[in-house]
Amino acid sequence: MQDKSTNIIKLLYRHRELIYQFTKREIELRHKGNRLGHVWSLLTPLLMLGLYFFVFGIIFGGKFGVLPKETFFDFTLALFLGLSFFNVISEIISIAPSLIISQPNFVKKVVFPLEIIPLSKVIASLYQSLLNIIICIIITPFSHGALTIHTLELPVLILPLGFIALGLSWALSSIGVFIRDINHITAFASTALMYASAIVYSPTKIPLNIWSILKYNPLLRLIDQARYIILWRGSLDFGIIAMIYIISLITLILGYFIFKILRPYFAEVV
Repeated sequence: MQDKSTNIIKLLYRHRELIYQFTKREIELRHKGNRLGHVWSLLTPLLMLGLYFFVFGIIFGGKFGVLPKETFFDFTLALFLGLSFFNVISEIISIAPSLIISQPNFVKKVVFPLEIIPLSKVIASLYQSLLNIIICIIITPFSHGALTIHTLELPVLILPLGFIALGLSWALSSIGVFIRDINHITAFASTALMYASAIVYSPTKIPLNIWSILKYNPLLRLIDQARYIILWRGSLDFGIIAMIYIISLITLILGYFIFKILRPYFAEVV
């Protein structure tokens, strides 16, 4: 297992320029043909933030119940931050099954490192997520929250998010070559994951018997920890962080293992 881990690290490092080019292309394709171009990367999150404030804050009157005198705007920021993390996984789950089958020319090139196709998608998704998180950080001082030194701990949470997304991307992209109907399963899985990750409600509202299962959901834990260090003046719980890293690394290794096993058969099916 160590040899395989070393090999993939060497492979990705050797093709770092190719990864950069593919990632750059992915980011540019998101706004290709638009007059405002990359401005939409900032404008879209702000528009969504306004929509969440109106629907979930004003109309539904949502509250997480953590901050004293919590306002609708405080709730909206917590919701927006949670979705910024969740959308990385949701996007990967949605597009990963078709990543390999949509690139038949690369599949038939024996020497082409197919591993970078899912990786470039993950990096592009993380890029947009980071922009959303930065917007949230900038706006936080205007709420009842307050930025603290613990906000600098954010990279500790972004890394396992990337591990989980990449592991899922490798696994689903390889499985999608052979099981084309998997898109129907992943669409439901994405919705189920959103409700299981405490995006629109506080984890404290989860019944104990259900919490005994959901507490091992790394995305729920990541989002909860992010809210504490960015919005709720808290610090990381390193016991929880250790669990998140263990699960994320297992996901990453298992995803690559599945990809590596199935890759030799891609050309026969695509």
